[in-house]
This record gives sequence, C-alpha cells and structure tokens, in this order.
Amino acid sequence: MNRSTAEDPMLSHADNETICRVAKGTPMGDLMREYWLPFALGSELEPDCDPLRIMLLGERFLAIRTTSGTPVLMDEVCPHRGASMWYGRNENEGIRCVYHGWKFDGTGACVDMPNEPVGSNFKDKVRLPTYPVTEAGGLIWAYIGPRHTPPPMPSFEWFDNPEGASVAWAFQRECNWLQALEGDIDTSHFGFMHVGHADPEDAPEGSFLRYTIEDRAPRYKVLDTEFGATYGAYRPAGSEDSLYWRFAHFLFPFYTMVPTGVLGTKSQLRAWVPMDDTHTMAFHSAPGARRYTAPASQKVGITEREATATEFLPNTSDWFGRFRITARVENDHLIDRALQRSGRSYTGLAGVIIEDQAITESMGPIFDRTREHLGSSDVMVIRVRRRLLAAARALAAAGTVPPAVDVPQAYQQRSGGIVLPADADWMEATAELRKTGVEHPDLDPSMAGGA
Repeated sequence: MNRSTAEDPMLSHADNETICRVAKGTPMGDLMREYWLPFALGSELEPDCDPLRIMLLGERFLAIRTTSGTPVLMDEVCPHRGASMWYGRNENEGIRCVYHGWKFDGTGACVDMPNEPVGSNFKDKVRLPTYPVTEAGGLIWAYIGPRHTPPPMPSFEWFDNPEGASVAWAFQRECNWLQALEGDIDTSHFGFMHVGHADPEDAPEGSFLRYTIEDRAPRYKVLDTEFGATYGAYRPAGSEDSLYWRFAHFLFPFYTMVPTGVLGTKSQLRAWVPMDDTHTMAFHSAPGARRYTAPASQKVGITEREATATEFLPNTSDWFGRFRITARVENDHLIDRALQRSGRSYTGLAGVIIEDQAITESMGPIFDRTREHLGSSDVMVIRVRRRLLAAARALAAAGTVPPAVDVPQAYQQRSGGIVLPADADWMEATAELRKTGVEHPDLDPSMAGGA
C-alpha cells in the first residue's frame, strides 16, 4: 500500500473523456470488460420469462431464464437477418426468433431451423452469441470481455453465505457512472446535504452521528490498495483523546463500500454499472441476515413524502425503462422549498437517496471536470480518478491486467465507522475489524446513530 496526501488539479478535457466513456474500444470501456459485470437482479428473470432488454457499457443485449432456470445473456439481433430477438419466444430451453422460427439454446447453438430443407446441416454452422453468466449476491452477472476463459468472480464475503440468501435491489441514475460513484467516496457531504439541518443535541450522545454534526470538516488519509483505494475520514470523538473514523473503499472497476454503520458489523456493496455514457444502474447487495440500506419505500417509520419520492415508476420494455425513481429531473426531484426554508430539511429533498440522486443528476449527463475547484476534502475522489486512468492506460498501452481481475479474495473487505485513540494507527488498529468472516458480537450497531 502506498500512502498519499497529495492533491491533483482538475482533470483535463481529454482525461475526463477517457475516464467517462465506456463504449467498446475506449480505454475505460475495455478496462471494465476485463471484469465480471452485474446486469440484473436475480428476481427479474423467471423460467420462460419474456426477454429483458439489457443496456450494458453501451451495447444492447437480451436476457432470459430458460425453462430449467439457467440465466442467459445474448446478443440482441438474430444472426439470420438481424431481426430483434426481443420479439422471440422463450420456450422449452431456448429462444425462437419469430421471423423464420430459428431456435437457439442457452449456449447459443441453433437447435432448430424449420425453414431449411430436411437433412440440411446449416443450423450447425450458425450461432447466436451468448456470454458466460453466473448468479451471486442476488444479482446476475456476465463476462463480456476478451478472455476465452473468464477470470474468477469477485469473492465478496456473503456470496457463498450458507446461512441465508442475499438481498439485492437496484435503481437507475440518468448521468455518467463516475459522477454517481463519486458521491459514495465523498464523505464530507454527509454532514451538509443529509444532516445539515441537525444540531448536535438532535443526535444521541456518544453516537457517530453526533460527532459528525459537531465537526463537519473531517480530515483524511488515503491508501492505494490491491483492490483500488481506501480512505479514512477522521474527526474528534467527544474529546482530544479519541477520534471517530469513517472507513470506506473504492473497488475496481465501479464498486463502493460506504462508511455508514459500525466497522465490523456490516457487509454491503454498491455497483455503479454504466448502461452507457449517460445512464447508470446502481446495484446493491448484502447478506440477507444483516441490516442494509433499502429504498425508503421498503422501510418502516418514514414519512409519506419520502416513501412517495422513492417509489419507482412502472418498469417498461425500453432500453432505459428499468428501476426509475419517481423523483427525477423532470419534476425537480420533488423538491419542497418551503421545507427547505423552514430549517427542518437542509435540502428540501425527500431523504438520502433522493438527495444523492438529485445532486448527481443536476451535474448533467457528463460533467465537465475542467470547471472544478478541488479541495482537501476531495482527496479520495482525486485518488480514485488517478487509479482508474492509470489502469485504463496501462491496459491500452501494454495489455497490463487491471487491479484485482485475477485476485477474487481482494474483494473481501468491510467498511464503516469506529472510535479509536487519537494516537492509534488507523490501519493497524482496525485490521481485525476489516477482516471478513469474523463476527464481533461485542460491537453495538446502534453506536452509529444513523451515520
């Protein structure tokens, strides 16, 4: 690990284009294709379901689940004359194009070509391109990269959890993947956008939330890691002798583990998967036995307004028709200016999810980062950009395998908050808490107080 406190200037226009664009043949698009990519919730596909349109890294695919339950990701167009297989029939272990009846099984082999003469072997020469697919963490994953044999799947600790199923959910953001991801690795905004209206007395004494409100300008330490980058944001914890630390991670190519909760008690990932350059699907996964952050519409004890704002529009069959939150650019994310003026809300927006959604979408489809003025609180954002650009360029120039592609165990990490003695080494003192597969029954999750 290399320690860093250095800051970088804003990105150039060329760097911004390199880091944002994900089409096939672009540096970042080719980097992402080296990894397994989540593309759907497991619950979206049932045996013999209708084909599901999947936009992934700017390419159009279709997904089905066969009669026996195997998920399949395929090219959209029929290899015969280019008709869309979305109109096809998912039936009896395969999909049949309705144009001429050609049928392909889950591996892409043509198993029936009824408009060819009896005895023809032409079907043996035609394939529908399909891709390696697996299921883990309540998500369906595909490998669409160049390797004949895919790399190993990332080994997030709950993927093989024998004690219970994973929980997973998703939502779409109508902006570039990087500006969506960067909100997760910018912890200082929490003290303003999410709890800027709160006074210290509003939070439980001795809670992480109280420490956050008492000092809204944390200091940072950042490390390069095998999997990406880690930061620790620290501030006083009620006295000069102790510090409250928030640990969080960026994991290649687009995962985050956020610092909410108590370090050692929580496992969770967020995947900010580019649908294309201007649309992002956020997938969340966590072990079913643990608490996790769900949409407000799935929680209890919330306001009716927050629940309404985080409801989803009905899914459509459009390429961008899945998991769209009701609060959106077209309705100003349902901002309540009277609530904002009242001081009962810092933003006037209905809760954490909508606040993050509104701000990242307000930057436009792809933000021009030549207009930024970065400060010390942006050190993790700067570091992640540097890591991404370096990895993408090394792959393009020399074929260098990107970080953690072949190191699945590198993804076994935990994030969260903890109070440490002021003179403690932040990494050494938390080594045991950051280990996966270790229970800490002595830790009280309520210490976080919502932070």
